[in-house]
Amino acid sequence: MAAVVHDQSPELLKVTGLKKYFRKGKQFLRAVDGVDLIARKGETLGLVGESGSGKSTVARAILRLHEPTAGSVTFEGQELVGLDESRMRLMRRRMQIVFQDPLSSLVPHLSAGANIAEPLRIHGGGRLRERMEEVQRLLDLVGLPPTCLNAYPHEFSGGQQQRVGIARALALRPDLVICDEPVSALDVSVQAQILNLLERLQVEMGLTYVFIAHNLGVVEHISHRVAVMYLGRIVETAPTQELYRHALHPYTAALLSAVPRLVVGGERERIHLSGEIPSPLNPPAGCHFHPRCPHATEVCSQERPPLREVSTGHLVACHLA
Repeated sequence: MAAVVHDQSPELLKVTGLKKYFRKGKQFLRAVDGVDLIARKGETLGLVGESGSGKSTVARAILRLHEPTAGSVTFEGQELVGLDESRMRLMRRRMQIVFQDPLSSLVPHLSAGANIAEPLRIHGGGRLRERMEEVQRLLDLVGLPPTCLNAYPHEFSGGQQQRVGIARALALRPDLVICDEPVSALDVSVQAQILNLLERLQVEMGLTYVFIAHNLGVVEHISHRVAVMYLGRIVETAPTQELYRHALHPYTAALLSAVPRLVVGGERERIHLSGEIPSPLNPPAGCHFHPRCPHATEVCSQERPPLREVSTGHLVACHLA
């Protein structure tokens, strides 16, 4: 479990009413449909949900790799939405991303050293010798030997490729790192190594993570707080232990019921959801989850439930919570 971060730690990232729609012919795909998030300095905010819920689009919209349709994204109080390209370029030094597929995220014709040095070159990080000294430091930081410097991405194992990706993300010494499914493509034993690495780097460098995953076991291990996303919206957010012990949204409860428990007597009754996640081209009215919810009432199909605080730090978007 991640180390405790005080509830009153300063906000580093604040997302309010974030929307990202993609035009599909005459329709709009509502990938992100009004998301509110806060990540505090030094913490890991887990972002979970089924495939297609919009998690990765949120990540890219925060960094403006996708231009938001609406909403606000502030970083230490600085509004990022609408910021001109030159000023956004400066802000991106402090915000980096680690991708799901480490091999495809690296430039194949560049060595590991050149991949890691690329952000330094683009952002004017000193002379060539200084950059290569920094690359050597970063390799050591992520647990790779100096002999890896001139090797190419395809010569590494999946875990080593992801270590190179992490080193590249840290090259500019960012404050925020968005980890977009960083271990889902790796073997289980390697996943643990990468998670331990991320936790160590967080302590050593004072990093803040937004950690995106569909594996709730992984999220429980590394996150201080967790936000649950369904069809473009946040349905619940709470401190990790609170969420895993006292989930209030029916969707969260269903997700958690599928997580294997190793504690004797700790098994949960499996909750089977009916149907499939609806298309974001034509999302349901009211609560997006109501067509699959075993507890839905008439109001659920008519009114969107606000994300409201029901206990300290525990917010849920459900009429019945």
